[in-house]
Amino acid sequence: MPPPADIVKVAIEWPGANAQLIELDQKRPLSSIIREVCDGWSLSGSEQFALRYADGPQLYITEQSRGDIKNGTILRLAISPGRAARQLLERIQSHSIDARLEALKELAKLSADPTFATEFINMEGIGTLARLAESGTHFGEMLAFTLTAFLELMDHGIVSWDLISISFIKQIAGYVNQPMVDVSILQRSLAILESMVLNSHSLYHRVAQEITVGQLIGHLSNQEIQTYAIALINALFLKAPEDRRQEEYTNPLEQHLTEMASTLAQKHLRSIILNHVIRGNRPIKAEMAHQLYVLQVLTFNLLEERMMTKMDPNDQAQRDIIFELRRIAFEGENDPTGTEKRKAMYTKDYKMLGFTNHVNPALDFTQTPPGMLALDNMLYLAKVHQDTYIRIVLENSSREDKHECPFGRCAIELTRMLCEILQVGELPNEGCNDYHPMFFTHDRAWEEFFCVCIQLLNKTWKEMRATAEDFNKVMQVVREQITRALAMKPSSLDQLKIKLRGLSYSEILRLRQSERLSQDDFQSPPIIELRERIQPEILELIKQQRLNRLCEGSCFRKLGNRRRQEKFWFCRLSLNHKVLHYGDLDESPQGEVPFELLSDKIPVSDIKSVVTGKDCPHMKEKSALKQNKEVLELAFSVLYDPDETLNFVAPNKYEQKDHWFDPRG
Repeated sequence: MPPPADIVKVAIEWPGANAQLIELDQKRPLSSIIREVCDGWSLSGSEQFALRYADGPQLYITEQSRGDIKNGTILRLAISPGRAARQLLERIQSHSIDARLEALKELAKLSADPTFATEFINMEGIGTLARLAESGTHFGEMLAFTLTAFLELMDHGIVSWDLISISFIKQIAGYVNQPMVDVSILQRSLAILESMVLNSHSLYHRVAQEITVGQLIGHLSNQEIQTYAIALINALFLKAPEDRRQEEYTNPLEQHLTEMASTLAQKHLRSIILNHVIRGNRPIKAEMAHQLYVLQVLTFNLLEERMMTKMDPNDQAQRDIIFELRRIAFEGENDPTGTEKRKAMYTKDYKMLGFTNHVNPALDFTQTPPGMLALDNMLYLAKVHQDTYIRIVLENSSREDKHECPFGRCAIELTRMLCEILQVGELPNEGCNDYHPMFFTHDRAWEEFFCVCIQLLNKTWKEMRATAEDFNKVMQVVREQITRALAMKPSSLDQLKIKLRGLSYSEILRLRQSERLSQDDFQSPPIIELRERIQPEILELIKQQRLNRLCEGSCFRKLGNRRRQEKFWFCRLSLNHKVLHYGDLDESPQGEVPFELLSDKIPVSDIKSVVTGKDCPHMKEKSALKQNKEVLELAFSVLYDPDETLNFVAPNKYEQKDHWFDPRG
């Protein structure tokens, strides 16, 4: 007869004594269970003790978390979190440097436990740590452990970041600005400043007054702190657009915001990231790839204002830009500008330029997106790549066979398309690592990307022998060419051109036909008959492959952790396919993780279902920033008895759909 569902068999350890094997009744109060355990070892004062996990993060067990205890779990009797917090608080204020250092080491580890953190914070522990950091008397390891504990405690969200004093901010910023500071202290200082910026509107202003992007750029050459520095740059800039609309800025902050926008586009930042990060001698890890992706998105988002700005048809200065396009194409760079009377006669030229509104082409730029951004792109092409611009315009304007490619209309629609492909104006996706190295290789990467793509469009138009009626078909082919080329991750714009040359219209047709045939072949009667015959064998093979992959296990990134100390967890299926083992890891593993390191487990027999996307509990809890399409597509949760969940965000769609969608095979 199986044991009752509320009975869990566990082992409890105590230093210097034999372990107690007990049947833990989940219906009994935890305090009475601890009292019995203490009586077994003749320990008095059971209220001063608590139970913790012996393996993994060694978290304290509370009435709220006791339901996670599984059969076979090894627990440890320990002093209660309140008593531990009180003792550590006294020890970190000891006159003995060695005693203080050991206490801070232990505190840095225990602070990750929310139960302990609550007790320590209630004893004004955060204020004590802040004063230790502000005193300037802690250095090296002692300061590093102090900052680690501070960050761990604040990360629980128990107290508001707004309570942080200005003197503490200045001290932490001072560590970042000092030329010779230990790497461990720099890492923690940058992480603390990033959390301040992301979690508090008021602290953003204070941090912005203490730290400039120029100072952070200087840290990018140090491989140990690159990720932390870029993360803080991203955090500062991510908050800047929202704050920019406020009316409470002082002049220094206005200057800071202006510097933020200009710095992201300047050559110095780009070249350092390219040479020291992307082309560095270390492989780019997932967290760095994510930060590069965020930086890429934020850089492109600088285009949003122009993308959403309509042209004023009555603004003479804006209309003069269109006239400049006409002049470069038909009169030459050195030809004098004509009078307003002459401009009125250029309707024919504007038609040859491919504008929809020949009389007043300014009306072509009143729709957003792409707004004035399209005109900016056209002017860049005409000024910087003048020969290419003139060739495209004159080549099409001289044709009389209705196959001319309308440059103006194409440039506007292409700009809109590129904004959609690169998601200009959208917030970064929390779990995305999709950055493109080539956008870090040129100071005007967006404009150069447009110039490459407009030449592709003109080439594809000719290959398709398109007319005005085929405009949308051409744009669909061009979108496919661009997205396929971007998926190959070209390392430079020159590499992009090579990739695009290999994706001619005929090649796109071949790829489409090949993909269509591969689908159609599976629908032919002989294939259907054969599939029905071998389907059971194939399904069994697939099942075995999936089970083998589940037994190997996968590493998952902990979503929503805004600090730069990467957090991971690992999950794998037992070799007998009866238990899911999982647990936290300090770093991403290079190979298989032994079962002994995975302290938590779920019997497969307890699994009720697997849900995906927006049905996942952890997706319902996420903020608007994290509730994006990409993360939703990668999210799935294992629901198991009684009412528990194990929440995942897959590294990619392949990992989710092909391996982890149903752990029961």
